[in-house]
Amino acid sequence: MATAHGGTSAKTSRTKRPRRAHGPATPSRTPAAAHDMDLLHQMLLIRRFEERCVELYSTAAIRGFVHLYIGEEAVAVGVHQALDERDAVVSTYREHGHALARGVPPEAVMAEMYGKTTGCSHGRGGSMHLFDAGRRFYGGNAIVGGGLPLAAGLALADRMRGESRVTCCFFGDGAFAEGEFHETANLAALWGLPVLFVCENNLYAMGTALAREHAQTDLAMRAASYGMAAWAVDGMDVHAVEKAARGAVESIRAGSGPHFLEMRTYRFRAHSMYDPDRYRPKDEIEEWKRHDPVTGLADGMRAAGFLDAVAQEALDHEVMEAIDRAVREAEQAPEEPAGDLLLHVTGRREEVPS
Repeated sequence: MATAHGGTSAKTSRTKRPRRAHGPATPSRTPAAAHDMDLLHQMLLIRRFEERCVELYSTAAIRGFVHLYIGEEAVAVGVHQALDERDAVVSTYREHGHALARGVPPEAVMAEMYGKTTGCSHGRGGSMHLFDAGRRFYGGNAIVGGGLPLAAGLALADRMRGESRVTCCFFGDGAFAEGEFHETANLAALWGLPVLFVCENNLYAMGTALAREHAQTDLAMRAASYGMAAWAVDGMDVHAVEKAARGAVESIRAGSGPHFLEMRTYRFRAHSMYDPDRYRPKDEIEEWKRHDPVTGLADGMRAAGFLDAVAQEALDHEVMEAIDRAVREAEQAPEEPAGDLLLHVTGRREEVPS
């Protein structure tokens, strides 16, 4: 029977997913300290990457639509602790953080932002269409809710092949109003598909408050009506996210069918770089910033003796160096030649008159 219940935070061991090879030392060298340092590194990488995107967009170095993940880092990082290389991830147009947490190199993501051939989608996707088939990261989808049917298809294929895999599908609260969610949730529950639905509920979708669009705002309870386990999680607490995701993935692997996690989170920036953000009270934004997932984890680590000012400064320096390197490589990477425009359609390069 479907359930709707709450989750609490807990420190757990690190997963088998590849991690950074080295980094600054921490005051404590316990497994819990190392794990927390890894979580902080990943969230800080996403935060600094997004902040650099703001700078680059402001100077027109990168163009097009850009949707930033600042404030929601705990969701991507926490959920990915429960996944491994065999699993698939389907994302949304706000997917920079998901891609980085999945292990897509920042160089490949940044080059894609620049539209260069060294990008993870060879410069053809840009901010909203990051793909990495080798890491089973299947987008990046500019259509609201568009990744949901894809997730069901991937999970069904794994089921038919007898693969012990989970498909994790990220989507926002705006997608909950789309038919794709309800159709996919129904089929996933009906067929017992191994799907982890992760709803990043940031309360406003594109620009309309949840309570002005939905008569019932408890999304986990509504998802449970489809016959799947569903519960709400503090999406600003990476430990709470990790614990909930681990429990859900373990249950899915055991054959219990799809699970739904409503991550109650908040984006600190506007919907996109084009959005004037006039629909949210400024004091509300500031109140949510008091629950910043990055500073919250760092504060907790300091209180536990896992982190000091020297280690934190070294970590931030390491992250900034990685982003600087990604920008340099993206700027130096080649543009796609005009003769390759039909390469993935016809399978051949074309001669372009000079």
